[in-house]
Amino acid sequence: MDRVTAFENTLALSITDRRTDGITAELAIRPGLLNTQGVLHGGIIATLADEAAWHALGNHFGRRAEQSTTAELKVNYLRPITGEKVRAVTTLLRAGRTLTVARVDMFDDAGRLGATALVTYMLLSPKS
Repeated sequence: MDRVTAFENTLALSITDRRTDGITAELAIRPGLLNTQGVLHGGIIATLADEAAWHALGNHFGRRAEQSTTAELKVNYLRPITGEKVRAVTTLLRAGRTLTVARVDMFDDAGRLGATALVTYMLLSPKS
């Protein structure tokens, strides 16, 4: 599934790798995405986790993932993320008929883990 939303275009999110168990995405860090301390804003980190998990879901389920919604999102912020880009490595931990759980590890330019998230998506029934 290669569908991109206008919101993703605004973020400038790019998928750099697809695997059977997940994807890797990158986001260029620019001034508008920083907090008052000059590091990547926590809301952007949470958004990146949500979007990366959704793309991993789409990579696994194809178009069926288009009818899904975030059921739960938990982020552990481990260190400030700075630099030119953030890399999100997403792994599907469970891909069930209704619920899918993904882990998203987010790294800075130096390869340091800055945040990790668990994201649960609910696959919705197709519209009749």
